[in-house]
Amino acid sequence: MNFKKQMFGFMDMLRFKKLVPNRQAALAKGSAAPLPKEYRTNVLARQLHPGVMQVKLTAKRQLTPDMVELTFCRVDGDAFPFFRAGQYVSIQHNVNGSLVSRPYSIVSSPRDALANKLVLGVVAAGFFSNYLVNEAQPGEQFTMTEPSGEFHYETLRDKSHIVCIAGGSGITPFLSMAKSMQEGDEPYQITLFYGARDEAHIAFRPELDALAQHGLRVVYVLSDEQKTGYEHGFITAALMEKYVDIRNVSFFLCGPKAMYEFVNKELAPYLLPVKAVHKDATCCQDLQLDSPRTFQLTVHVRSDVYTIPARENETLLVAMERAAIPAPNKCRAGGCGYCHSKWLSGEFQVAEGRDGRREADRKFGFIHPCVTYPLSDMEIDVPPTEA
Repeated sequence: MNFKKQMFGFMDMLRFKKLVPNRQAALAKGSAAPLPKEYRTNVLARQLHPGVMQVKLTAKRQLTPDMVELTFCRVDGDAFPFFRAGQYVSIQHNVNGSLVSRPYSIVSSPRDALANKLVLGVVAAGFFSNYLVNEAQPGEQFTMTEPSGEFHYETLRDKSHIVCIAGGSGITPFLSMAKSMQEGDEPYQITLFYGARDEAHIAFRPELDALAQHGLRVVYVLSDEQKTGYEHGFITAALMEKYVDIRNVSFFLCGPKAMYEFVNKELAPYLLPVKAVHKDATCCQDLQLDSPRTFQLTVHVRSDVYTIPARENETLLVAMERAAIPAPNKCRAGGCGYCHSKWLSGEFQVAEGRDGRREADRKFGFIHPCVTYPLSDMEIDVPPTEA
């Protein structure tokens, strides 16, 4: 409403007395039609960020002696949300009385997601992964988080030529990145170094060879076997220099910790900027302790209180999963903050190099249970999981 200041104050007071009647008259002229129950912005937000999804395993295919391909569709929607190639999802399921979850990099492309198809590659290397590889069957339903993660290409940060270094099952995000490049959704050029023990442990070989016909350059490296058409040994700087200009590319690494340490040493003499090398985060593992102690962990989830055992060599998240407590988690590496919880009492330690908390979190007593190990009896307040 336009309001013009009068020369005399009492005139302003008279006009102020008419403010409410004027508003009532304006409202009376408005439409009596009810407001929309849904706005397009909210619909789009739910499509892009559903939080958690209910999915069904539709197909299972053996890739290597210890790795399978799993294909899922949504049963609570007609499509997966669009994502950035290189990101991951976390799958949750009740296995033998434990509510467990693990993050897995997405193999399929973002466009496949819009067709209600999402593919993962899983290697038998842990409690839940062993279940998925050996026991899970098509038709089984799971809970899955929306795609997340910072392991993807950024135009303003990365070079137009990227070098992807994969070790074993670490090939999975690079399939998605290569498919996204082929489909025209990403502007980069890829040279992929794929290291495996032997030819039998190379996963997705037909898919990689097909992508090589559309711009992907693949260099297969076997550490334990010498064969024609393959490089032999490890992915050294000398090997990389045969194919790329190391100082004029961006690196993306996905594989075991030992591979990261080896490649870091190989690249150290080049004095590359920090932003030139990206590593996909790996789950926090159990500590190697000879005689781990067992403590009492008290967990508050809103009005619910649980008292459970917590082993010194396992994270607080693993202790809660064993007790089937629905604790939120995604990356299991201390970085995403999804499991952000309030510390109430007790002593703990954070896994080396995994403390992704902000300074304010440390000051006011917040922890990430996925990378926190108990050193005494503890009490924490955990946020509820999304419905």
